[in-house]
Amino acid sequence: MQNGTHNRPLIGLIHPTGNPFAHQAAQALAELGVLAGIITGIAYNPQAPLAQALQRLAPALDRELARRRWLPPRGIKIHSYPLREILRIVLLRGRIPQRLGYSPQGLTDWVYRSLDRTVARRHLQRWQGVYGYEDGAATMFERAKGQGKLCIYDLPIVYYRHSQAIQQREGDRFPALAPALLSLREPPAKLARKDQELQLADRIIVPSTVVKASLAPTGIPSERITVIPFGAPSETFTPSIRERETLRVLFVGRVGPRKGVHYLLEAWRSLSYPDAELHLIGINEFPPGWLPPGNPQIHYHGSIPHAQLLPHYQRASLFVFPSLIEGVALVQLEAMACGLPILTTANAGATDIITDGVEGWIIPAGDVGALVAKLDWAHGHPEELQRMGQAARQRAEVLTWQRYREGLKQALAPHLFTEPSGN
Repeated sequence: MQNGTHNRPLIGLIHPTGNPFAHQAAQALAELGVLAGIITGIAYNPQAPLAQALQRLAPALDRELARRRWLPPRGIKIHSYPLREILRIVLLRGRIPQRLGYSPQGLTDWVYRSLDRTVARRHLQRWQGVYGYEDGAATMFERAKGQGKLCIYDLPIVYYRHSQAIQQREGDRFPALAPALLSLREPPAKLARKDQELQLADRIIVPSTVVKASLAPTGIPSERITVIPFGAPSETFTPSIRERETLRVLFVGRVGPRKGVHYLLEAWRSLSYPDAELHLIGINEFPPGWLPPGNPQIHYHGSIPHAQLLPHYQRASLFVFPSLIEGVALVQLEAMACGLPILTTANAGATDIITDGVEGWIIPAGDVGALVAKLDWAHGHPEELQRMGQAARQRAEVLTWQRYREGLKQALAPHLFTEPSGN
């Protein structure tokens, strides 16, 4: 993996939607001096003249595009291919896939596959390696390997067969929820691409030990897999003084069975505290009727822009994330940065970010009794809960994005740089 006399390969990073961990991976590659460019769908720059015009004339569109904000490292160019992603957003806004009987996930898969093919066709020749993500790397990895290029794969969630096994058990237990368990309906061609990506990868980066463990049945050597937990946004997500009269429990994420929200609802109904509130933020993925209407203790806010989440964290007392399937959910780290203790599961990657009983609790996924016990304790011990929140903030200040970047650089540097020969 050499590039001229400087022994620095040029690596392209590709992510169709530009999640925060992709931004940080790009920054890490830039700090190593090997980032050649970034390929994405929409790279929105709020400081650009067009964006400033939209902020005045079309604020709703500006808020939607702000979700795709990506300012590249200095001197690095972003190549964007926005048309398919814009079309996907428009169709989803109009609920067109649902009206036609199609899964909205199919549109996302189309965007990922299309960008993958575009990169393989237009960009590989200028690079010595590629950094790709799940569902968006099969074609470019296949072509890159044929040209002797390095393939780095970032898998942010557990291996799909592990996910399917969990969701199948959940569907058997709750047949009415089976339509909301998306992994049970993924097409075979998509699953084959996932396996192809894994087998072609030279290095695999995962955010938690639970993701690494899920890959054991694939036979991939463990030394090819590196665990690097995501970072907490401690500079932008900060605590606030909270009122103590009401226990405010917060969940942020897709409100559905994959996140274990049905267990949280069952636990909450069994407690029936008149002086406590449960707040749910995110897209409702439940079948009709699962979210109870008219309950004064349960507040469903729907999906809100990420930039508007901070006040919800700051008003909460406890963050609950009973997910069944995850890698490491970034919302857990955002909550910790805001001084919230977290009640979560090992399935959510929690063992890599907190110590049970210190910054929160790690309970078995799907355990309603454990949820009830911890929520009941939190209701009766507000001062101790506040101290756990302070410990969570301290832990978040350690789990920085800089730490993530340093870990990524240490993991990749031995595979990127070679000593000059003949000297």
